[in-house]
Amino acid sequence: VQLVESGGGLVQAGGSLRLSCAASGRIYSSTSMGWLRQGPGKEREFVANIRWGAGTTYYADSVKGRFTISRDSGEKTVYLQMDSLKPEDTAVYYCAAGRSIGDYALWGQGTLVTVSS
Repeated sequence: VQLVESGGGLVQAGGSLRLSCAASGRIYSSTSMGWLRQGPGKEREFVANIRWGAGTTYYADSVKGRFTISRDSGEKTVYLQMDSLKPEDTAVYYCAAGRSIGDYALWGQGTLVTVSS
């Protein structure tokens, strides 16, 4: 499986962006697809996860209520809808796949999101 992110860019605080992660190859119903991010000078942190088959979602507290993760099984694509963006959301966002949250074996190349104040 290969993962390719897109949709990053520059947005003003309070604005919205939607990131996409297109997957190639087979995805199992038990696969966890996650979004993580790494801000300037910061450690990489978990953002959101979705279980491919059941569609169960999980979010970091910092984005809960503002970000929404979803998937399109037919297109084999995972989305991250980001609303009410804040400058502290500025980061490179990575898509990842694995057996569970925190156990990601495959990573995309990342897409940069910059939120201006």
